[in-house]
Amino acid sequence: MSKRLEEYNMTTVEATVAGSSADKLDFKKILPVFVIVLIDLLGMTVIIPLMPLYAASFGANAFMIGLLGAAYPVMQFIGAPFLGRLSDRYGRRPILLVSQLGTFIGFLLLGFSNALWLLFLSRIVDGISGANISTAQAAITDSTNEKTRTQGLGLLGAAFGLGFVVGPILAFVSLAASHDNYHVPAFMAAVLSALSILLTWFWLKETLPVEKRGQGGNQAEISFSSMVAMLRRPLVGFLLVLLFAQQIAFGGFEQLLSLFTLNRLGLNASGNAVIFVFVGIIVVAVQGGLIGMWSRKYGDKWLIYMGLATLAVGLVLTAFTPAQPVPWYSKQGITAEFDASRQASAGAGAPAGHQTPATQNIRVALPEDTSKGWLGLAWILIAMIPAAIGGGVLQPAINSMLTRSVNKSEIGGTLGVSAAFLSGANVWAPVFGGALFQVFGSTVPFLVGGILLAALWVIARQVIR
Repeated sequence: MSKRLEEYNMTTVEATVAGSSADKLDFKKILPVFVIVLIDLLGMTVIIPLMPLYAASFGANAFMIGLLGAAYPVMQFIGAPFLGRLSDRYGRRPILLVSQLGTFIGFLLLGFSNALWLLFLSRIVDGISGANISTAQAAITDSTNEKTRTQGLGLLGAAFGLGFVVGPILAFVSLAASHDNYHVPAFMAAVLSALSILLTWFWLKETLPVEKRGQGGNQAEISFSSMVAMLRRPLVGFLLVLLFAQQIAFGGFEQLLSLFTLNRLGLNASGNAVIFVFVGIIVVAVQGGLIGMWSRKYGDKWLIYMGLATLAVGLVLTAFTPAQPVPWYSKQGITAEFDASRQASAGAGAPAGHQTPATQNIRVALPEDTSKGWLGLAWILIAMIPAAIGGGVLQPAINSMLTRSVNKSEIGGTLGVSAAFLSGANVWAPVFGGALFQVFGSTVPFLVGGILLAALWVIARQVIR
């Protein structure tokens, strides 16, 4: 009897140890994906704070800048579901390489741009092959279980946060070294993209074995009808709608923040880089550690509730940022910076006859050199805290709940559809936000986004139980 009891206890201990091990994320498996995504995102985050100002230097107004922001996601909306399904069929690694190659070409085009239409072309090329994140999400899903998936997906967000810390610093350094030449950060982004391709080729191992590819004969066809079919699934459909709607609010925030701070606080590209560094530090803290602890303790449902509430508060606070230029602001200095970028474009081949004075070229209202102070900057930094927390937890939590709600054979395709819905939201967010910015003023897009998220919080508490 005692021997059987001892055997039972040993079996129980072994099961407990195995269960404890299963509850912990295997960092060795996902480290290559994390590093590759981080390097890839560094290239993107180098140009994010600059892109609206880059377009403004070519004479684009807020609405046109919104259209530029929509160019990438509209092409990604077309390409991401196809590439997601292809990753289910042929593996994650080859699809990631194709996507990274498109990103590299897009950054090269951006660096050589000497007209607004070339900026659009660079974003289109990058967007049509832009399945980097969704394919990486699928690779993380292959390497995790249900208990560790939220933390694993959250680490991709942490890579994004680290990108927001390091990328803007690289942008700041390259701008300082090149005397505010916006082309130099674009070329730096291309170099980082090339590095990510090399890492994927030589380091990343395939996470989806051949025997597991293309399983599940019930996979939907790659079409808009398959997206509609997913929307008809009760929980999956609502989560996709929630993902789309929250990104309408947050996507406009991301795309228009640089223009907002230029108009409201007089921050140039370097100043905006500091804002993005601050946001990145918060996102790293949330997605690199806190989200895993919160997920295990409270669950994805609580994370979704909390994310909606904090992001709503952050956007409303942003909308009410006092219109006070920072102490070092100079209207003449901003116009000179834009003029330097246009002169660099002329050196790249733009016709000299198309050059206009910077003061006539800027279509976004700049503050006057009066009433400078710290209040506006302090206010927006405080507003960034709940905005970054909410933005940091929502997408990983929603995607994690999505992967738990479908068959394993559908995970890659579902994440591809999820990325497509995000891209669809990112198409409309900058266009809608840019139109509001242009017609009603810089604060309205953020206020509308905050109200939308507050309404979603109320609805989610009724639907997700």
